Amino acid sequence: MNSRWLKNGFVYFLIAIAGALLLFNFYFPNKHVNEIPLNKLAAKVKSGEVKKISVQGDDLSVIYKGSGLEELSRKENRVGVVESLKSLGVTQDELKGVEIDVQSPSDWGNWLTLLGSFLPLLIFGGFLLFMMRQAQGTNNQALMFGKSRARVFTGDKPTVTFGDVAGVEEAKQELQEVVEFLKEPGKFSALGARIPKGVLLVGPPGAGKTLMARAVAGEAGVPFFSISGSEFVEMFVGVGASRVRDLFDQAKRNAPCIIFIDEVDAVGRHRGAGLGGSHDEREQTLNQILVEMDGFDNQTNIIIIAATNRPDILDPALLRPGRFDRRVVLDRADLNGRKAILEVHTKGKPLAAEIDLHTVAAQTIGFSGADLENLVNEAAILAARRNLKAIGMKEFQESIEKVIAGPERRSRVVTPEEKRVIAYHEAGHAVVAKVLPLSDTVQKVVSISRGMALGYTLIVPNEDRYMASKAKFEDDLAGLLGGRAAEEIVFQDITTGASNDLERATKIARAMVTQYGMSKRLGPRTFGKKDDLVFLGREISEQRNYSGEIAELIDEEVRCIIDRAYLRAKQTLTTYRDKLDTLAKLLTETESVDKQQFDALFV
Repeated sequence: MNSRWLKNGFVYFLIAIAGALLLFNFYFPNKHVNEIPLNKLAAKVKSGEVKKISVQGDDLSVIYKGSGLEELSRKENRVGVVESLKSLGVTQDELKGVEIDVQSPSDWGNWLTLLGSFLPLLIFGGFLLFMMRQAQGTNNQALMFGKSRARVFTGDKPTVTFGDVAGVEEAKQELQEVVEFLKEPGKFSALGARIPKGVLLVGPPGAGKTLMARAVAGEAGVPFFSISGSEFVEMFVGVGASRVRDLFDQAKRNAPCIIFIDEVDAVGRHRGAGLGGSHDEREQTLNQILVEMDGFDNQTNIIIIAATNRPDILDPALLRPGRFDRRVVLDRADLNGRKAILEVHTKGKPLAAEIDLHTVAAQTIGFSGADLENLVNEAAILAARRNLKAIGMKEFQESIEKVIAGPERRSRVVTPEEKRVIAYHEAGHAVVAKVLPLSDTVQKVVSISRGMALGYTLIVPNEDRYMASKAKFEDDLAGLLGGRAAEEIVFQDITTGASNDLERATKIARAMVTQYGMSKRLGPRTFGKKDDLVFLGREISEQRNYSGEIAELIDEEVRCIIDRAYLRAKQTLTTYRDKLDTLAKLLTETESVDKQQFDALFV
């Protein structure tokens, strides 16, 4: 039982007793049914109306012969009742007909009287003691300010294991050694092996870094301390370092265990990179982490796992051997990995017979584990909204579109002329992408507003790619400019609908020239040095390390690449004008064309 509760409970008990006595005296006072003076009692005795007089302390209980009613009389002085009545003229003969019973005073009544006298003092003392306890509790909370705020998960009932993590098989193999060390440390120490004290999980957002850390703890069956890097740092100097010390003290008492620090870049950035360049609170916290990690006893079975998507901004001292000396990369999954992730997230959910998770995985290239989980959840929500008993392929397709482009906006009012322009614009994208050999597959063409777009063409890569060629970039640029080219060919005018296409095309063309060395005139060189502020953790400017003449050449090359792509798009659409018109008309009528309908146009 909590000792603090016992201490406060005693105070509450005293206050309750005092309150009960107050209520007792209020509702059950000393019985003053009808107070009468002694002279009136003497007159009653003389007239023969009194049957019995009971004396207890200073109280007289009088019972009359006729009514049987009881009256109480309180004497001002303690004297014998007989002598008092005789002094008032009552004779001995008159007293013979009255029964007089003299009793000793009640101890309970005396105690009640005593407690009633001290009742205000008890209430005041109890209230004072309660306020002192409250003040002490406030001070305790102030002292707890420097305590760790880590959430602790015991390893008795693991909620996540490696079976719940899919698509990152290499990372699981790396972390399996950590699990074996926590389970059987003697096997490694017998051979003189030293297990890494820290494991840094690196990967984009949603790749499953936190899930992987919990799976390690679940597999090892050890306590798991989870905390975010931002929870160490406060506005008060020294609080972060105090929390680090308290966290590691708790971990040592619960060893073997795992400490997981999520978003470690919030506290582990380069030292000396503060806004004032000074030794700020964040750096003190980082220094304490470095000391705690390097000060471990060799026999202390504590593993620190940290997660970040910005390893480039971490302090070098944090990444040296002896601290976070093992780096595990969790990247976006490939086709087989996405299929395995979908199988994990669809487990226990009713799926229709036509569901093909391989097809869904092929259409979700670039999706992270969190994206795929959201995809399955959105499909389940759509099925429930339609009162279906199982999740069908149609729900998965719509969920993919919703995740990529956003929700449908059928309520947006579009004029017939604008609807026709949108149809030709999207048809231009689709036809160019279909005809050019290196373009990706067109999955769907829609002229309905979705998200911020008035229409969209869903183009999915044919396979996972980790490199791109110059010819592939040129085909992609032509596909991006196909919408603008279609507007110019059909309407002899252009609109603002291609603004995002032009922005993406310009970015690709400039990257081809300045980063990938794909310009014949400028050769295999890179141009521009990107500057970033480590404290902010992002790129803030690009420094020009080339002359003004080179800058003009870069602009000319970018212009030439985009002009060639736009010319190819116009030539392709002119050649396949009939396909363009047919697809645009179909989009105007049905607002949506799937892959089967689109491919049928080119048979």
